[in-house]
Amino acid sequence: MRTFDELVDEAASVPVDGWDFSWLDGRASEQRPSWGYQRLLGERLRDVQSVVDIQTGGGEVLAGVPVLPPLTVATESWPPNLEKAAALLEPRGATVVADTDEPPLPFLDNTFEMVVSRHPVTVWWDEIVRVLKPGGGYLSQQVGPWSVFELVEYFLGPQTPEVRNSRHPDRAKAEAEQAGLEVVDLRFEELRTEFHDIGAVIYFLRKVIWMVPGFTVEGYLPRLRELHEELREGAFVATTTRYLIEARKSS
Repeated sequence: MRTFDELVDEAASVPVDGWDFSWLDGRASEQRPSWGYQRLLGERLRDVQSVVDIQTGGGEVLAGVPVLPPLTVATESWPPNLEKAAALLEPRGATVVADTDEPPLPFLDNTFEMVVSRHPVTVWWDEIVRVLKPGGGYLSQQVGPWSVFELVEYFLGPQTPEVRNSRHPDRAKAEAEQAGLEVVDLRFEELRTEFHDIGAVIYFLRKVIWMVPGFTVEGYLPRLRELHEELREGAFVATTTRYLIEARKSS
């Protein structure tokens, strides 16, 4: 058994740029949604000539699509992710654009046949409608309500119903329709997530920074020690939620 200090030192020093979670292999697991977002994305992109992937992260998901449209653009705000995305996507003819993740998007009206995004932090529906061509589509997999909140509340305590439901798919559907999109598909699933050591927890909270805002090892050291002792008895189990939303702009 590795000591608490060894696990903490390792997890606190490993890079967390990009959106690749392979460092967690064997240390944590997350059940995947049944719809297969990357497969769906590949199917949709076979039939279009232009796409923008908003908040692409390190570009890993888009780079895994077999065929990219002639005009493929990805946006990202975090400099380390920009470098990773450019390295993956530019050799395939895509353009990676630095963006602030605040409106407006740096594109002209009616530019893209598709707008896509996997796990966006914020969705600016009016901007999605603006840059979509008439008849264009939006495809996104998003983090749902109360996702991994067993872990969030372990550190932050009970959260209000408003916070727990802030990413509810019904709200996304209403906002998309208010912006002028027709929602053609909306699916929601609850999935099982397990953390097997305290290093996995630290890495996850360093990488997914909105889970426990302002998380640092030093700031939560006593609670981390408590969780380390609990993990000696078995995995920490949490519920991940995901939803798929697909929408279309009128012709």
